[in-house]
Amino acid sequence: MVKIVDFKVRTNSSDESFCVLVVQGGVRPIVSKETGKVYLTNSRANVPTTFDEQTCKELIGEKLEGSIEKVDCEPYDYTVKSSGEVIELSHRYEFQTAEQKMELQVIDEELVI
Repeated sequence: MVKIVDFKVRTNSSDESFCVLVVQGGVRPIVSKETGKVYLTNSRANVPTTFDEQTCKELIGEKLEGSIEKVDCEPYDYTVKSSGEVIELSHRYEFQTAEQKMELQVIDEELVI
């Protein structure tokens, strides 16, 4: 389950505006690579919509079936807001419905012994 926590207005390559909903997953524990200590975090993802700004505002607080999953991608530079440090990442987070997640877990018949 994810929660709609915000929305943003974006512009596509044709200079047309559209809205994305910002969805947030549940709290999960992470172990720090530097200190070895556990801290809590959550993941966010942007989901494009056909909704106008008013509809997006009204949807804030609603919950959706699905989850936010870590997906590999081409490496890119990311600036950490709190420190200004630039790091290279090779993943992003995407919203996936339960059906999409199940499809990803299907194994090809040839691989089953």
